[in-house]
Amino acid sequence: MNATLTDRGVGKTTLTVTDTAAAQARAVDTAALASAVPPELASILTEVMRIVAAGGTVTLGSIPDELTTTNAADMLDISRPVLMKLIRCGDIPAHKVGSRTRLRAGDVLAYRERMREQQRAAFRELRAFEDDESLDY
Repeated sequence: MNATLTDRGVGKTTLTVTDTAAAQARAVDTAALASAVPPELASILTEVMRIVAAGGTVTLGSIPDELTTTNAADMLDISRPVLMKLIRCGDIPAHKVGSRTRLRAGDVLAYRERMREQQRAAFRELRAFEDDESLDY
């Protein structure tokens, strides 16, 4: 089959490419692409082209501006009760829509990035400790 298969789900699109599509992706002039679109978009498209050229699968998704607590918990890979505790503690801002709690996607993504940075810092500290103590596993 020489056609690109597109699977459209709720909020995301998955592209699985053929050998022909991968060859076409390798032939794209990324410098010309960068001059034709905004830099942020060029960066994303260049990465998509690299993955497609390598024969990989790319999934593009969209995130609504406002999330339910279930969606936010899924994005953070935590349980909903843990998320509610973070909201009560003020770690993640939220607001009520009627009796329902909602979160801004930007706030959830910012919290996720803060947590990832804390994890990276802890890992760097652990590696430094291992190096200082000459620990080799």
